[in-house]
Amino acid sequence: MTSIDTPTPTAQSPGVDTGPKTPRRSIDDLTIAVVVPCYNEEVTVAKVIADFKAALPTCTVHVYDNNSTDKTAEVAREAGAIVRHERQQGKGNVVRRMFANVSADVYVMVDGDATYDASAAPALIETLIAGEHDMIVGARRHENAAAYRMGHQFGNRALTGLVATIFRTDLDDMLSGYRVMSRRFVKSFPALSSGFEIETELTVHALEIGASIEEVPTHYSERPPGSQSKLHSIRDGIRIVRLIGRLVRDERPMEFFGLCAGVLALASVVLGLPVVLEYFETGLVLRQPTWIAAVTLLGGAFLSFACGLILDGVARSRQETRRLTYLGLDPCPNPYEK
Repeated sequence: MTSIDTPTPTAQSPGVDTGPKTPRRSIDDLTIAVVVPCYNEEVTVAKVIADFKAALPTCTVHVYDNNSTDKTAEVAREAGAIVRHERQQGKGNVVRRMFANVSADVYVMVDGDATYDASAAPALIETLIAGEHDMIVGARRHENAAAYRMGHQFGNRALTGLVATIFRTDLDDMLSGYRVMSRRFVKSFPALSSGFEIETELTVHALEIGASIEEVPTHYSERPPGSQSKLHSIRDGIRIVRLIGRLVRDERPMEFFGLCAGVLALASVVLGLPVVLEYFETGLVLRQPTWIAAVTLLGGAFLSFACGLILDGVARSRQETRRLTYLGLDPCPNPYEK
């Protein structure tokens, strides 16, 4: 049999095609939608539109007015944005409508308060497509204390830390309103929240479907004079905590109901142990109501644990369905595709 010697690959001929590489695709070749939820942002919305049009000349800016009582819609239209209206009050409702109506390769979501750095948008998009990510979060970095109030900072750190612990992520600014997202991620996102807790839902949804997330530091400025924040630290913080609780119940049912079972079992032991000890000493159950309460709590613990087991299987099935839906959609365009 005649042997055929295969050339050993070298640095000059590594055994693969060494032809010219496909030119890297420019972000100018992508359809980019800048989506801006607005409520009474007459003072700032024109600046936001102008800044993003300057940073991304080929983008289309979509402003969704959420029942503003000022001239937000008129100012946005005059500044060159496509203006639509969402009658259901709340940022989450606006985001749901924006994601349903707008089609693009890349979505840039930003608040209409002129606090986020529009000049960072090209770098965020480059990071998205070069790393084949699904969401880039513009992590806020500020130099002026007035830009980011202490109450908001504390709430953000606490809530981000809570989500990081429960859902195992290393993000440090979960509540940032500046995000760049792929078409595949946007069209797979159900957007069930109604208010400012929408950023939390975006983050947890990405973690649950296995989407790729990256955080990029961006400059954060204070609001211009005459512009007022719509975020209420305590009220909206409570709403976010409630959402996190619901997400833990729905997405981590074994942990949620397991914790409930543990608390009920501990209470049962605390109430029932003295009764059991008395029984061994006297042969009598002297405190019938306490014993009944202890047994009831123990039964509740077993029931809660069983619910956790059943719902854990349901949650896994839902997670697989969402993942398949996500995979079935077109991804963010590859930067090396023609």
